[in-house]
Amino acid sequence: MKKIIAIIERASDGSYSVCHDDLSMGYLVTGTGDTAEEAIQCFNDGYEDFRRIYKEEGKPFNEVEFVFKYDVASFLSYYSKAFSLAGLSRITGINQGQLSHYLTGRRTPSATTVKKMEDAIHEFASKLLQVKFA
Repeated sequence: MKKIIAIIERASDGSYSVCHDDLSMGYLVTGTGDTAEEAIQCFNDGYEDFRRIYKEEGKPFNEVEFVFKYDVASFLSYYSKAFSLAGLSRITGINQGQLSHYLTGRRTPSATTVKKMEDAIHEFASKLLQVKFA
């Protein structure tokens, strides 16, 4: 099954949207919501609506699998409940002030910085998976 990247983004009003730009599917799915989860659910509901409509009309439907990716501002905003910027700075090695600029959209991280953040967060998550309590 073909994998399509769907990007989760935060709007200036604080809401979230999900979209993809793969036009080869023959249809375009989008979703919005007050949270990333709501936007993803709206997006998935839209996909299911297309599946149902195509079936009802007897049209062939291109099944795909979506891989959801956050833009940096959306990740920082959405996960601010779990991670402070100071904590993320310690985890990623990226200056807290710089993270704040990414969060507000005043600056956009380079591809190298995005990769550095992603790798550090994945490494941290891997360590968390190893935690055992007595």
